[in-house]
Amino acid sequence: MSISQSIEALAAKVRELKPIIQTEEATKTALIIPFISSVLGYDVTDPREVIPEYTADVGVKKGEKVDFAIKSGDDFRFLIECKKIGEPLSLNHANQLVRYFNVTDTEFAILTNGEIYEFYAQLDAANRMDEKPFLTIDLGNIDPRLFPHLEMCTKTHFDSETIAANAEQLKYIAEIKKVLAELFREPTTEWVRWIASKVTSRRMTSQNVEVFTELVRTASAQFLKDEANRRLRSAQDFEESTPPAQAETPEPPSEAPEPVSDIVTTDDEIEAFNIIRAICCTEVPAREIVMRDAKSYCAILYQDNNRKPIARLYFDRRVPRIGIFDENKNENLHDLEEISDIYAHSDNLRARAQALSS
Repeated sequence: MSISQSIEALAAKVRELKPIIQTEEATKTALIIPFISSVLGYDVTDPREVIPEYTADVGVKKGEKVDFAIKSGDDFRFLIECKKIGEPLSLNHANQLVRYFNVTDTEFAILTNGEIYEFYAQLDAANRMDEKPFLTIDLGNIDPRLFPHLEMCTKTHFDSETIAANAEQLKYIAEIKKVLAELFREPTTEWVRWIASKVTSRRMTSQNVEVFTELVRTASAQFLKDEANRRLRSAQDFEESTPPAQAETPEPPSEAPEPVSDIVTTDDEIEAFNIIRAICCTEVPAREIVMRDAKSYCAILYQDNNRKPIARLYFDRRVPRIGIFDENKNENLHDLEEISDIYAHSDNLRARAQALSS
């Protein structure tokens, strides 16, 4: 079962059971343990992997425990603190998780109420848990764009360096989006002055700032509306340009009409691109990893330069394949049963990105 299928199945379970779950223990049993098992891929029956009610030897209050510790050998992967479903998540009410994080050698932690899962790292200071999560998975409001990032945290694909590099980007992107959203809702004087400086040489007196504040607020609202309409028109144009399915017996493939567009970037290609970018961002800036689709394959390029290919995706066939280039520009092809199989080639992808950047 793919991670998207596992998430959808668990989300359905949340919708079904949320009205009747009354306690934290019931939340753990019905929702959180299945998440650890079916989504993250750990054996919840093996105490060498998943330790319930974990107690540290030193550095915490006597009798204080964390709900779950996930380990691989002697190494901690995650500490998990659980709350009852529906309860707001706040580090102010998860002090034991913060203390345990700071006295163990774990790099990542999860705070959850069974519906929302907040993933934390130590990006701001070593051996100190960040105050804000780098990834939030909300089973009540699923965002498929986050699946590749969640997949990095699974048992099969876990790599602490890749997760940390990806976490930093996710965290700052999320914070930047919040800042932009707030500026669009309520533009600050500094923001208004900066925008005004791009469109007028008029001196920004307090009166002019007041005038331009309203102009910026109006322009921001219109911009968002225009973008939404543009995307809607694009979707409608695509639907109108796609011939409807015929009820009659279809023609043989050789006589089938050509599609309106020769190049269509699929969701699978976008997911694969996000995975490759997340893997390679430990070696090169993520913005320099670019997808360029073509008729016979989808190219993943460094610096959008077709002389610097990292990989090619061949997804328009029965068995999808990925081609990864070596230092001699030889393309090595690998079959993929699932998109997530790309993680098995992380070392080769990182080596290629590093070689192109040096």
